[in-house]
Amino acid sequence: MQFVITPKLERRHLGDYLGDLTKLRRSPADFAPSPLSLLRGFEDTHRNEHTYVDDKGTSVSEDEGLELSSENISHPVDWEHNCAKEGCHRVKINVSGLQFETQLKTLNRLPNTLLGNPFLRERYWDFKRKEYFFDRHRPSFQAILYFYQSGGRLKRPYEVPLDVFIEELKFFGFDKDMMDEYKQSEGCILKKECPLPENKKLKAIWQLFEHPSSSIGARLMSVLSVGFILLSIGTFCMETVPEFASDTCVYTNINLTENNSSKQNKLPTVTINYGDHFFIMESVCVAWFIFELLMRFISCPSKRSFIKHILHWVDLVSVLPHLVFVGTYCLSGVCIDSHASNAVAVLRILRVTRVLKLGKHSEGLQILALTIANSFKELLTFVAFLAFGVVIFSAAMFHSERFVEGTHFESIPGTFWWSVVSMTTVGYGDMFPQGTAGKIVGTFTVIGGILTIALPVPIVVTNFNCLYNSYKSRASMY
Repeated sequence: MQFVITPKLERRHLGDYLGDLTKLRRSPADFAPSPLSLLRGFEDTHRNEHTYVDDKGTSVSEDEGLELSSENISHPVDWEHNCAKEGCHRVKINVSGLQFETQLKTLNRLPNTLLGNPFLRERYWDFKRKEYFFDRHRPSFQAILYFYQSGGRLKRPYEVPLDVFIEELKFFGFDKDMMDEYKQSEGCILKKECPLPENKKLKAIWQLFEHPSSSIGARLMSVLSVGFILLSIGTFCMETVPEFASDTCVYTNINLTENNSSKQNKLPTVTINYGDHFFIMESVCVAWFIFELLMRFISCPSKRSFIKHILHWVDLVSVLPHLVFVGTYCLSGVCIDSHASNAVAVLRILRVTRVLKLGKHSEGLQILALTIANSFKELLTFVAFLAFGVVIFSAAMFHSERFVEGTHFESIPGTFWWSVVSMTTVGYGDMFPQGTAGKIVGTFTVIGGILTIALPVPIVVTNFNCLYNSYKSRASMY
């Protein structure tokens, strides 16, 4: 008989071991093969009483309570367990007929959400079925519940649209930081909140010119600005039509009287045609653009951020040609027509940048610009693939058609144009192969171009859909 002496310890509850202990007391023979494996590390004690266990393991004391042996542990371990305190109770959640089951402590990890807050989820408790019922999207809830179980891993199921999943996240009380972090993981570009000026007058002016949705006056100001932009673009286009074309600079005669003489001499000079309708409309539009730019600069909350914004430089460049034209005449008295100076002609082309001013008033153009910015790496990859293909196929086509009589491909750089047109599947037909080898190279060029274009297009389309769905979700909130 083995004799073990243990010190006095408090009584410990061991949960699931009590059932096996009861069976052992009732029928020790059933545990004869390995009774010590069940009680390894444990001893039965009551105050300072002893436990007797023989070598065959056929005898156990009748005293109640179990505790860890002091031979196996260096300090007492508290085995007391409170399910109400630990939150290990299982909870049933019914989502449109699909039942889920988890522990209460799993939901309590996020107390600020609908499922984690006991007061908020109490509204959905079904007393009859003893479960929570949510009439929501079932496939989305699997990912939401896994977010609680995994401790922060949120992944949308492939079959669930992004806008539907975002609506489910909003319903279950995910805060703004969680939502923004998830949207960024999906590739969405979040709209930054712009600060407002602290001065009330400057704040009113800033909202009037910068935030069309802030008031009725801001909407009217936005419509007026769009009207001037369209008028300016129309003027820029219509002045090139031969039936409406007019000279910007005109020749006039100035009467000069010589000293001590009544004789007058008429000297021709070049002046601005102030009576030109296109010049008048252009001047009015430029005056409005300058006024709008100055008002926004004066009332902006941060001058540094205003200067760094690229659209504000577009506003400045769009009025620069007219300012240079009028300023040159006022300072030097010389009217420089675009027909007489190539530099002025190039400068006037900058007026076309006024089209970009519409981006501030169009959500569609803003989404397109954000899509291009978000897909910049993919577009660079496409350009790199296209450049490699142009060089490879141009060299192959040149050597394939080199000895063909009447060939259109006289050099490799001269073949670049044909390669770009063929790889983009445009095919103007101004250059084409005539030999058999050249036609084979042309076939592979077209196929390579299709594959090159097909690589970045899905990524760009995905980014556009993400931004568009994000825009629709923001618009639905107002």
